[in-house]
Amino acid sequence: MHSLNAVHRIGDQIAEPILLHKKATPAGARKKTGELLEHVGLPAARANAYPHELSGGQRQRVMIAMALACDPRLVIADEPTTALDVMIQAQILRLIEQLVAEQELGLIMISHDLAVLADTCDRLAVMYAGRVVEEGPARQVYEAARHPYGKALSAAFPR
Repeated sequence: MHSLNAVHRIGDQIAEPILLHKKATPAGARKKTGELLEHVGLPAARANAYPHELSGGQRQRVMIAMALACDPRLVIADEPTTALDVMIQAQILRLIEQLVAEQELGLIMISHDLAVLADTCDRLAVMYAGRVVEEGPARQVYEAARHPYGKALSAAFPR
């Protein structure tokens, strides 16, 4: 979660792609920023906060708001729950699932935690040495992996 600039307020960081890519006015970008923050479960007033003033889970919510700022059809989430405690991890995963369903987003989630992926994703692909070595329905890959690397990943996390 070091993708936030420590010297800029989070509202400015969320508004930047809106201003650049959506050609919004500053007032329009501020309004959209507040809406995005509320959509991910943060009060709009937090737009004035700096990243260090937020918890890890709040910073992750800001990153999700940034990802949604330009109304994408596909979101790529790289280790979205790393360094979060289990309770916050569950909240972030529920938020991602909710946003994917509500906004009909495509989601590619990258993680070493097969248990998280199996609970969150419809399909899994296991990569080893830059190649897809196993792919299929999430539960099937998690519970009955065939490739040794898939088996090792599956065994590393509780069921």
